Amino acid sequence: MKREMLNKNKNVVAKVFTLIFFLFIFILILRLGYLCLTAQVDGIDLKEFSNKRNTKQETLYALRGNIYDVNGDVLAQTINSYTVIAYLEPSRSEGYSIPKHVVDKELTAEKLSTVLDMSKEKILNILNKDAYQVEFGSKGRGLTELQKEAIENLGLYGIDFITTHKRYYPNNSFLSYIIGYTKTDSDGNMTGEMGIEKKYNDIMTGINGFVRYQKDLNGYKFPNSNEIRKEKVDGNDVYLTIDSNVQMSLETIVNKAKEESGSEWIVAVVADAKTGKILGSATSPTFNPNTKEISNYLNPLVSYTYEPGSVMKTYSFMAAFENDPSFDPYNETCMTGPYVIGEYTISDWNKTGWGEIPYQKGYTLSSNTCVANLIKNHLSKQKLMDYYKKLGFGSLTNIDLPNEYKGKINFKYDVEVVNAGFGQGITTTPIQQIKALTAIANNGILLNPYIVEKTVNSQTKEITYKADTKEQGKVASKQTIDKIKDLMYRVVNSESSETTGSSYRMDGYDLIGKTGTAQIANPRTGRYYEGKYDYITSFAGMYPKDEPEVIVYVAMQRSYNSKVLPETVKTIVKDTAKYLGIFEEAPELNKEVTKYKVENYKNKSVENTKELLNSVGINYVVFGNGNKVIDQYPNKNTIVSTKDKIFIFTNDDLITMPSLINYSYKSADIVLTKLGIKHKIDLNGYVGYQSVAPGTKITDEIEVILN
Repeated sequence: MKREMLNKNKNVVAKVFTLIFFLFIFILILRLGYLCLTAQVDGIDLKEFSNKRNTKQETLYALRGNIYDVNGDVLAQTINSYTVIAYLEPSRSEGYSIPKHVVDKELTAEKLSTVLDMSKEKILNILNKDAYQVEFGSKGRGLTELQKEAIENLGLYGIDFITTHKRYYPNNSFLSYIIGYTKTDSDGNMTGEMGIEKKYNDIMTGINGFVRYQKDLNGYKFPNSNEIRKEKVDGNDVYLTIDSNVQMSLETIVNKAKEESGSEWIVAVVADAKTGKILGSATSPTFNPNTKEISNYLNPLVSYTYEPGSVMKTYSFMAAFENDPSFDPYNETCMTGPYVIGEYTISDWNKTGWGEIPYQKGYTLSSNTCVANLIKNHLSKQKLMDYYKKLGFGSLTNIDLPNEYKGKINFKYDVEVVNAGFGQGITTTPIQQIKALTAIANNGILLNPYIVEKTVNSQTKEITYKADTKEQGKVASKQTIDKIKDLMYRVVNSESSETTGSSYRMDGYDLIGKTGTAQIANPRTGRYYEGKYDYITSFAGMYPKDEPEVIVYVAMQRSYNSKVLPETVKTIVKDTAKYLGIFEEAPELNKEVTKYKVENYKNKSVENTKELLNSVGINYVVFGNGNKVIDQYPNKNTIVSTKDKIFIFTNDDLITMPSLINYSYKSADIVLTKLGIKHKIDLNGYVGYQSVAPGTKITDEIEVILN
């Protein structure tokens, strides 16, 4: 009986196990069928998972397009950037005859400290870490080609580099608000954040490519295997209308003016009168886009809106001439002195006025009450507003720069109309002033200013966009323009008792223009500041009178030295006129002056460049002990004479202080700017003293003072 029960139990157990086995097989078949149909496990695509394990894809990064000036000189470019790393793990050298890790940490730290601007002790602390490899912080990142080459020449074991790309601005703070800057994300993609970099971001950003191939367990490509490749497309290049020779001179002059005047800010613009091209736009203070130490993110050329002051009287008089062709400013008179409008009293800048005077004199003396009479007798609120808007005030110029502001041309009540007539209670931008001045320079035809000359395919060099002069229509008759030019000429060239602009007079130059002085409004209270220096002073003009070739606009806020603005304008006109060949000073007696067009010496050997300059008898100075030219001043196509000097800058990674004694302030500023040396110049003529001795190694902490 017991045996039968035991056999029966064995049969039951065997049946159960058999059932479980077949159930397992059934479930397995179902699972396999499911996998074959869905190819997924727990939401994971098995095919994709397999491909990722066996397929490698590398990104081919597109290069961002460059920014050039009108002569083809690089203003912004994408370059290789290097991060230095050190391998510390000894096993990395196994199987190699030459060590692949850091062998002598003391020696490595000592030698690296000569290039990385880090102390030997700090480097040694990093090298003593328990790690496979190490980096050296901010001092070891963003290295240039020269720094990488200098480290390689040290002959150190276990030192290597990670190569990336970065945006580089070779002239540092040069034209920074126009060029702008980029930011780079964690994937290495650059995005423009200001200026041309932002406005033309899509055009300069290329399209990344890739290469995809099958790899083995060690990550190496299978021999003879196919690869899928999509080539990268580099971004397009942008060429500006900016001429670096004009810009360099402009920035030197503006920086000097900022020091001498103590102004809160200065903006200076030079434009081609016949085309509307912006040749130069300088601002102080400025910033270095390589370091991005920015305190103000607004570009003064297009984003500063302020009450322009008496420069608007030019356009008020133009409106009167257009509205009433019989208006005779030379014979018709206006009563100056206090002008009552309801509960308000308008005064002249001298508080008392000049009695009854011709409108012509009211313009040259910049009489506010004369403008009040002008509006009363020859204009109306609507006609003045319409004419201002016709010239482009209150509207965007749509110049190729981001964040342009419109300003405000709104006036309703009688006192507001009169205030607007002499530039108070309304706001404009510097670029709007340039636009309005083009109408005077072109016999009444208004031009739209522009700053991008063309865009070019960086690979094929095909021009993808070409700018041209943009006429906005005729806004004034030839008779009106002749009258206003004469009035502007009298502002600059009359006796001091007859005008506010006699300090702008230049022997041999028929500069014409209008001065401006505007109170500064308190944004919190809406009232004007009343301090002695609480003004924005400006000059809007052009040269020469009959056929203007350049337009100049300069404005500064809270200047503590009234002589600075006239001297600034005159220096800008002289330098620009000389460079463009508009005005030539008489040569020295009994001395032959030879003219020479500067060539492009960049990337040429220093010796060949010296031989070339010697052969044509041109004076030059070479800075640095390198063997290749990396920069020069003036730039190519500039006309120089035997009286001028050409500065040649070489690929010397050790920057030392040059001797600048007897250099003009302008030349000294150019040299120190090109060398990237912080400096302060406190002089008008020539350098007689420099605070840092020649030959001194320059560090980030050193600031040179010249006087």
